[in-house]
Amino acid sequence: MAPHSDAPSPTGSFTAGFNRIPPFQDVATPALHISTLEPHSPLSSSYSSSTSEPSGFHITRPLVPGVYVPTLCFFEEGTEDLDLDTIARHAVRLARAGVTGLCTQGSNGEAVHLTHAERRLVTATTRKALNDAGFAHMPLIVGCGAQSTRETIQHCREAWEAGGDYALVLPPSYYASLFAPASGTVFDFFTAVADASPIPIIIYNYPGGAGGLDLSSDVIIKLSEHPNIVGVKLTCGNTGKLNRVAAATRAAAGKSYNPEKPDFLVLAGSADFTMQALIAGGHGILAGLANIAPRACVRIIELYHQGRIAEAQALQEVVARGDWTAIQGGVVGCKSGMQGWMGYGGYARSPLPKPTPEQARAWKEGFRELVLLEKSL
Repeated sequence: MAPHSDAPSPTGSFTAGFNRIPPFQDVATPALHISTLEPHSPLSSSYSSSTSEPSGFHITRPLVPGVYVPTLCFFEEGTEDLDLDTIARHAVRLARAGVTGLCTQGSNGEAVHLTHAERRLVTATTRKALNDAGFAHMPLIVGCGAQSTRETIQHCREAWEAGGDYALVLPPSYYASLFAPASGTVFDFFTAVADASPIPIIIYNYPGGAGGLDLSSDVIIKLSEHPNIVGVKLTCGNTGKLNRVAAATRAAAGKSYNPEKPDFLVLAGSADFTMQALIAGGHGILAGLANIAPRACVRIIELYHQGRIAEAQALQEVVARGDWTAIQGGVVGCKSGMQGWMGYGGYARSPLPKPTPEQARAWKEGFRELVLLEKSL
């Protein structure tokens, strides 16, 4: 749902466990333990959680091709405290729609508006909701990018402690003009993070969210050789780059390449080029529009793999038109559209603006065709 190059952009440190990474445990019992919040913290809500140890979160959940959703973060109206009930219900709604995995703290999850403790709580709430609803097998990706290598590693460790399986990492960009030639600094950054992270890394290439920094296919292919870097999300919309990365990583796997469980997952970053990504050798999408229309996104991929190309193309056209509304409105427009059609969504956290009544009507209308398609599936 992040803007492509042809669309304008829409308008306390937690350190517990940073120096100690507990070993992975292959158990499946869901559990939730958040020690960062006091019982009567204003961040707490009516969504209940157990106080057992967090080891139950950590089972093997491989990345497989399909639809991954960067989930929205929901807030209580008026206070802007986390709305954990809605966060949990939304995660289960998406899982029941047939998506492959979820991602917290992505661009649509307003990670930049959350504290470390809140980010952990959102992830842990999502993991527990999935487990309790019978989706303990579903992988959970967590956005972990930060401007320093140190804090990025901290986010990765905290994501693991909260139940995350993979870390989605945006490259740092604030001092991009001081980076080494040919992205040497970016390569060193991802290597250092991957070396230290307790969970595998997915590269997040989103120039719109990284001050225009756009990783080349050469850099991504080189980084894919690291054993703890297992995928890339390409929100740049460059299908040529996607093709080069997919082909190179598939060739590197050789005879061991398994299309149902690739060693390196190549994902489109927006739903409006789902089919193009599949044709170019990609494995699916990690796209914000699936918050609104998960079944439609899943169905495009199903039809494509069944060889029903004309039907897939017809759905892709509707999804692309709906995604243009999402791209123009960003997280504000997406939440407004969800509120209009589904009765929940609310507002983004300040300083993002609340939509005017005119904007709310326009965004609802912009999603009409897509929502009607979704309801028909």
